[in-house]
Amino acid sequence: MRTSLILVGLVCLSATHSFADNTLPWAEKTDAIGRITQMPIGFLGREELDVLVQAGEELFEAKFKKSEGAGRPMATAAILPTKARRLSKTAFARTSGPDAASCGACHNEPLLGGAGDFVTNVFVSEGFTNADFDSINPQFSNERGTNHLFGAGLIELLAREITTDLHDIRRNALKTARSEQKPTRVELTSKGISYGFITALPDGVLQLGEIDGIDTDLVVRPFSQKGVMTSLRQFTVNASNHHHGMQATERFGARWTGESDFDEDGMTEELSSADVSALVAWQATLRPPIVAKPDNAEWQAAAEKGKQVFDQIGCAQCHMPALPLNSLQFDDPGLFDVAGTLQTYQVEAPATYDLAMLEWAEALPRNDDGQVMVPLFGDLKRHTMTDSEVDAFGNELMSQRFVDRNIFITAELWGVASTAPYGHRNDMYDLTEVISAHGGDARASRDAYLALDEVLQQQLIAFLRTLEIK
Repeated sequence: MRTSLILVGLVCLSATHSFADNTLPWAEKTDAIGRITQMPIGFLGREELDVLVQAGEELFEAKFKKSEGAGRPMATAAILPTKARRLSKTAFARTSGPDAASCGACHNEPLLGGAGDFVTNVFVSEGFTNADFDSINPQFSNERGTNHLFGAGLIELLAREITTDLHDIRRNALKTARSEQKPTRVELTSKGISYGFITALPDGVLQLGEIDGIDTDLVVRPFSQKGVMTSLRQFTVNASNHHHGMQATERFGARWTGESDFDEDGMTEELSSADVSALVAWQATLRPPIVAKPDNAEWQAAAEKGKQVFDQIGCAQCHMPALPLNSLQFDDPGLFDVAGTLQTYQVEAPATYDLAMLEWAEALPRNDDGQVMVPLFGDLKRHTMTDSEVDAFGNELMSQRFVDRNIFITAELWGVASTAPYGHRNDMYDLTEVISAHGGDARASRDAYLALDEVLQQQLIAFLRTLEIK
């Protein structure tokens, strides 16, 4: 039976606000953003989804104020709720945060939901307990650029399907080892991607030393430069606290912390689980970037040749042009979210919406099996990106979630033409510079690119310059 969406209530931005002084209609509004009053659950039709997405967009571009919970005077940016050692002296801090009034302050190139220039870089220092450090020294944090969010819903769906495949492989290997009473070594493959091998022993022990590019729990975490965020929901909860001091109840509320005002700013229920659901819906439904067809005939011809060069020198081995997706049905919360992020067992039913309802989904190609081919130019896998000679990506001094400093998830190239500058620190001006910085697992392709004559190099760049956000 179809479960209906619990109706959501939006605060009108133009007419229904309360004013600081009702006799002064020009006075500053005390509640500047639309809020969802109840959690969406069950299957959402197009009209219901549109309402949720509209609310999410309003939240994403809203400039939060103290009266709405902005700021965290007695909490840090840490993912696990962490008290500050002392009261923060400033409302904003460029390094330790909060460092932005709105999500759109950083995600805005070439439009809302996009990437950011170097000036929007963030400083990732998980678990750091001093909330007001003001140094950009890499001993304190890892400096990262802002990634775009277009096509993010498709990325998460791919990660979920790969994770499910890998878990099935693990379960079957354990079953075979028990039934045959001998070690069973199997390759972890899904959608043409290999994540190494596991060996299952008859007693149920798993040997995990041959796993490659993924955590030992075999969950693909497709978000952030290191590939350590499982879902848009987890990313949203983390970022809202880090960058705005807007704390989601599902992690910072009384259920987890024993306090209704963990950051001690005088505000409770800063972001409800319904608010987070709206933000997730807006991000998940953002259209994917495209492969544009230039108007210029010479550019068209160069781009076509450049795509061939891209394949020939091995770029497509990691920047895989497309991955097959079985279903466009998006559930929020998802199956693999972690503690501190709302999980499926904590709700009556997840909000479920089919991305196939959206106009942009009609343009996605399908293979002979009817699977949607997601043109991400990535492989949702981590790789070593430095070696003894090429180490431009080795500038970080701190590991993140036990991922080594020089290991990063393959950056999806869709949208790359619209999101300069480049590199995980946004400190490389052009595509040739960032290609030249590839070491480690990508060294052979980098060397092959540099060995090309200038015409072929520029043809490859011409192809990359067609991967646009429109």
